[in-house]
Amino acid sequence: MVNTRTRTSTGLLLGLASSAAFALSGVLARAMIDSGWTAGATVTLRITLGAALLVVPGIIALRGNWNALRRSWSFVLAYGVLAVATCQLAYFYAVTYLQVGVALLIEYTAPVAVIGWMWLRHRQRPGRLTILGAAVALAGLALVLDLRGGVGIDALGVVWALIAMVGAAAYFVISADDRIDLPPLTLAAGGLTIGAVGLSLAGLVGLLPMAATTDAVTLAGRSMAWWVPAALLGVVTAALAYSLGIAAGRRLGSRVMSFVGLSEVLFAVLFAWAALAELPTSGQLLGGGLIVVGVIVVRSGEASTRGEEPVI
Repeated sequence: MVNTRTRTSTGLLLGLASSAAFALSGVLARAMIDSGWTAGATVTLRITLGAALLVVPGIIALRGNWNALRRSWSFVLAYGVLAVATCQLAYFYAVTYLQVGVALLIEYTAPVAVIGWMWLRHRQRPGRLTILGAAVALAGLALVLDLRGGVGIDALGVVWALIAMVGAAAYFVISADDRIDLPPLTLAAGGLTIGAVGLSLAGLVGLLPMAATTDAVTLAGRSMAWWVPAALLGVVTAALAYSLGIAAGRRLGSRVMSFVGLSEVLFAVLFAWAALAELPTSGQLLGGGLIVVGVIVVRSGEASTRGEEPVI
């Protein structure tokens, strides 16, 4: 029981750290886009730098066990194509048709998709607490996104956002799959490499507009060289974020991890507050609290389903 408690606590810490790292990408990317970079060039640079940083550590973590890589190549390919390239590309197109908040809300229904997948594919039927926690967390997410009434909905934008949701769900499911006997660093390195290749090809064929500049970037009111936020995007929001997310998923399972991942939106609001002086509303703060409550309820539901003692 102590091991279970420790494993869950560690998983939660890793998951929250991963969400915070992912959330930082919004502020950094915003600064680069404002300086003249396109979103496509920014995200491709981010993923490419993350892949470059993890290739050597990923190989070292493998410890010469290339058979494990051969056995898991399909998972690595799916992770790179769905969880990295497809998710990023689809979200980019979604926000060209929808408000960012609407696109995020659709993408972050991924936990519901994860529950459905685990039920249909693995016969892991969710209990009442899991469903209740899902409802509470999604209600909190809607408050954090601070959606307003009367927002026009574009059907094509919704399709792209749903594709991004599938990519996000794939990220949670593959990250937590205990059939993959690859170290988290190796899986992250392989997935990011495939994602970088996919995004680069999308840019070459014109699906992803690419433009970059070496002009100074303004972040939190300070001017700095473009490579500073670029490096942070690669190191923190790609290499570190994906590696921590995989490690957390293997400790928490895909369903709990997918709800912990909702905290990314809350962190994004807080970072925007700190760096861009975009103050969160009382409703957003309430929403953040509901997300936390929802995660706790989901985890309790998962524990009771497995006959464990709830550890949070």
